[in-house]
Amino acid sequence: PSSCKAAERCIRKCVVANSLFPFRKCSKDPKLNLETLSLARLIHLFYKFGLDVAAGTGCIRTCLRSCECDPGLFPSTEGMVEVTKQGRKLCSIGPGKVFGELAILYNCTRTATVTALTDIRLWAIDRQGFQTIMMRTGLIKHSQYTDFLRSVPSFQSLPEDVLSKLADVLEETHYSDGDYIIRQGATGDTCFIISEGQVRIQQDSSAGYSFLPNNLSPRSVCPSLCSEDVRTASVTAVGDVTCLVIDRESVRTFINQTQLGFEEHGPGSGDVALTQRCPDSYCDLDTSSFKTTCCHLVLSSHVLPGLCRLQAEADFFSSVSLTDFNFICTLGMGGFSRVELVQLKSDPSRSFALKVLKKRHILDTSQQGHIVSERRIMMEAHSPFIIRLYRTFRDSKYLYMLLEACLGGELWTLLRDRGSFDDGTTRFYAACVIEALAFLHSRGIIYRDLKPENIILDHRGYAKLVDFGFAKKVGLGKKTWTFCGTPEYVAPEIILNKGHDSSADCWSLGILVFELLSGSPPFSGSDPMKTYNIILRGIDMVEFPKKITKSAANLIKRLCRDNPSERLGNQKNGVKDIQKHKWFEGFNWDGLRALLTSCACPQVDGPLDSSNFDYFPEDTEDPPPDEESGWDLEF
Repeated sequence: PSSCKAAERCIRKCVVANSLFPFRKCSKDPKLNLETLSLARLIHLFYKFGLDVAAGTGCIRTCLRSCECDPGLFPSTEGMVEVTKQGRKLCSIGPGKVFGELAILYNCTRTATVTALTDIRLWAIDRQGFQTIMMRTGLIKHSQYTDFLRSVPSFQSLPEDVLSKLADVLEETHYSDGDYIIRQGATGDTCFIISEGQVRIQQDSSAGYSFLPNNLSPRSVCPSLCSEDVRTASVTAVGDVTCLVIDRESVRTFINQTQLGFEEHGPGSGDVALTQRCPDSYCDLDTSSFKTTCCHLVLSSHVLPGLCRLQAEADFFSSVSLTDFNFICTLGMGGFSRVELVQLKSDPSRSFALKVLKKRHILDTSQQGHIVSERRIMMEAHSPFIIRLYRTFRDSKYLYMLLEACLGGELWTLLRDRGSFDDGTTRFYAACVIEALAFLHSRGIIYRDLKPENIILDHRGYAKLVDFGFAKKVGLGKKTWTFCGTPEYVAPEIILNKGHDSSADCWSLGILVFELLSGSPPFSGSDPMKTYNIILRGIDMVEFPKKITKSAANLIKRLCRDNPSERLGNQKNGVKDIQKHKWFEGFNWDGLRALLTSCACPQVDGPLDSSNFDYFPEDTEDPPPDEESGWDLEF
């Protein structure tokens, strides 16, 4: 029916125009564009939740009552609605507009009331359906590109993690018969890989055009098209052609030209000396003095003492119980947990932080998976830049995490009191965070909740990451689609449900450096949805305060590139690229690992001094009900 076609056009227009949906202009041929098929599936999902709302009725309440799931993103195809918050009118919305976007990102409390001003027709989509489509789209597209690159002879020798990153930056382009893909004499910095079809290469000589001996077919890469600033040949499509395009800088970022089987050579002249290869020297170098010595050094200086120390710790903490500690005071509290400072009865010089979590609240909010993951990751995170988790306990009401006591206070509290930090102080704290992230990323773990509130200082002033509730082990070169994080620190690909990896932490690192230097994050709105829209505009739209130096601004902008593959720290040299940035020039990284003196050493008078923390009253709430379903057996 014509009414259905009109509704479909309206929904399509809403979806394509909304910043939350990462759909480019779709191809005329659905076979050529996976996003076209995904858009069609989304529109079909909207049709599952179509309903009429009478004038004067609450729209969201009606949808929640009519739908079996919690829907979000409501396109209005007919009529008008009014949005109010606490009785105050915010705006009116007419046909072709959407509301309720935040609900498709994560489970959140509705912050506004939407009332129908006239009889209207609404279409809704549920969060799970939306996220499933976006995840499948991302996985299928990434898998197709990776498999294709693996089949291209020039790329077959590349490791999987490099192929995965290259797949992320590929752009698909389409050409018709006779279209110029490249014109001779033009400048360019892109590399073309033929995905479908054939192309003809021709060169202009003094006698006219001449054709090169062979046309290029699918899975072909022309070396000259990846290495030359000025194109030395023209390339035209023979029939319909699909190319995967990657800019030359991305190729250089992730791989060496020699890995592809071609390398740039400039003209040169001069004398060279030719000598015969001496195989005996290579043989001696390979088999003699180094191996035994290196093995001896590792065994005698690092591995065995470290293993002995960790084993001694494990033996000690396996024998302690909650009754072996005295309660001193509360160091912090959150939605369903408190952190207490406790003292070991048998050794008053030793104090710890005991995190206490309500089991019932964890179950009611479906956080079991996050808590179990947090325990597993932290028990194996033996880094001086990550707070230690020594052991866990459980009873019928609570879970307990026995943590290292870092009594220098929260970095957020120090930032709040000072307003902002200078370059040197920020550089030191950022370096500590970089070391922690390098440790996690090398093990395929994403942190996903970097912010000043989750960084704590020990008695020497060293910064350590705490709170691993959002951390996840995804593996090297893999992605995850869970929406989580603090709004001001969330990377664009998380907002757009494109899937994210450790590069999301690189983005958050850039936000952290900006906030430490200026006192506030670069992206901030009056509500999460506005913050997300500001983030999607990009870091280049942010006006940097004068107190942020040019080199610091350059670091921040390179960490906060919209394309994850372009971010510093997510390229072939990993975190080393961040450490070598000019903002860190002269910084003593070896000294940091050897525990050099902090530039902001806190005042800590003994193992029971809690003066660097805010005051929290004793817990007077009634104990929660018992929870013994058994999901926490490994605690």
